[in-house]
Amino acid sequence: MRKLPWILIVSLVVMWLLLNISLSAGQIVMGIALSFCMVLGFRAIRPIQPHVRRPRAIVVLAGRVLIDVFRSNIGVARVVLGLTGGREVKSGFLKIPIVLKDPHGLAVLAAIVTSTPGTVWVDLTRDGGELTLHVLDLQDEQHWIQLIQQRYEAPLREIFE
Repeated sequence: MRKLPWILIVSLVVMWLLLNISLSAGQIVMGIALSFCMVLGFRAIRPIQPHVRRPRAIVVLAGRVLIDVFRSNIGVARVVLGLTGGREVKSGFLKIPIVLKDPHGLAVLAAIVTSTPGTVWVDLTRDGGELTLHVLDLQDEQHWIQLIQQRYEAPLREIFE
């Protein structure tokens, strides 16, 4: 039997407790039971398990994502409220070459990009070498390419590959 993903189990229990707004013994036991059932049940249908190479990089990446989501919220609010200083807001699609191949890393990258206001993951080529991104306020394409490759893809490669 493979070892259990304790970080996932603990995360699911914490989410259960937060959703129920309760720290009662019953809710804790229920959260633990549901988490174990979910992890064991989904393991049967998802045989490929993630292999985290550098767990400490997760903390750094999570901090970056939190900062970027905060900044992006401000940027999107400025666009929506028309506080762009008179410059034209140009949205568009952007092709970004990537080398990340791990399916778990790609899933995390998709979640990061889509959860950041103003950007949406649109497509990934069949060979996985290029992703298409929609950006609400696309002023500098090269900036976005470097941002995705250096700020998100590089740490994800460090974590998963």
